[in-house]
Amino acid sequence: MSINYHLPSFTEHFSLNILLDSYMKNYPERFRDDIRIASVFGNFSGALWNGGRNVSGKYDRSINEKIMKAFNSRGIPLRFTFTNPLIEEKHLSDKVCNDILKMADNGMNEVIVMSPVLEQYIRENYPGYKITSSTCKQIRDMNDLNAELDKNYNLVVIDYNWNNKFDDLALISDKKRCEILVNACCQPACPRRGEHYRSIGKYQIELCNVARSGLDIGRENIVKEPFLCQYMDYNIYTIKDFPTHISPDDIETKYVPMGFEQFKLEGRTIGDIKMLEMYIYYLVKSEYKDIVRLDMISSLTGRIKYFNIMPT
Repeated sequence: MSINYHLPSFTEHFSLNILLDSYMKNYPERFRDDIRIASVFGNFSGALWNGGRNVSGKYDRSINEKIMKAFNSRGIPLRFTFTNPLIEEKHLSDKVCNDILKMADNGMNEVIVMSPVLEQYIRENYPGYKITSSTCKQIRDMNDLNAELDKNYNLVVIDYNWNNKFDDLALISDKKRCEILVNACCQPACPRRGEHYRSIGKYQIELCNVARSGLDIGRENIVKEPFLCQYMDYNIYTIKDFPTHISPDDIETKYVPMGFEQFKLEGRTIGDIKMLEMYIYYLVKSEYKDIVRLDMISSLTGRIKYFNIMPT
């Protein structure tokens, strides 16, 4: 049984993720057994439907198409985080997001959804996409979770508060279609998580509107309600003691034997070095951690070029 990892950001972590895939193929013995990169999730600049984390900047189809092909040519799907909870009927005709779906509609790429209105629109207009139900829905009732699994989703990303509650996890009806967020940075049972998602969604719409107006994307041009959260600046070592944290050994010895196969690593907006350390922690065998870290940092910083990682 493969352990499928869904990795963050085909844009912010483009070089890191391409390098990781190359390294895994060149040195498979240095990585844990039976793991694979199942997808890379995120979004392109200018995507108004984007949620979960903000992406800023202007949409550039030519660059984005190269990014998509770089991953798809390696057999890695892109999963678009169309999880903005504030999407309404008026947003469905957004030219950028529709262009993204048209460009990437090749039978390989996927979408993650939260808004029922947007989900229905994608199902009707872009039926070639596999659809994942987002953890942003914060489903906390087991009956509701199993009902979600009864729907026509490829995968359902379960709420991180189910992590390590094995009596509850045993009651899940279709474990193979559950995706588990193993490195959640939020405090357990965070009371502001929903509010935070809405704040991100509002800011994403504002970012896109400003970018399309021709104004500079700066604080003076965007009205943003402050949302301060101490847990946003994190690394693998600051979250290991959370009761919702799942270690790589737990994945292999507890979750996989229960029937779970899909695991998500978040970290779209943290730096490459912090994200690399997440990858080292989860994916690399203990005896190879130091050499893999050194090789990859050397390549990322330009000291040594092991692989050609630029899109062509």
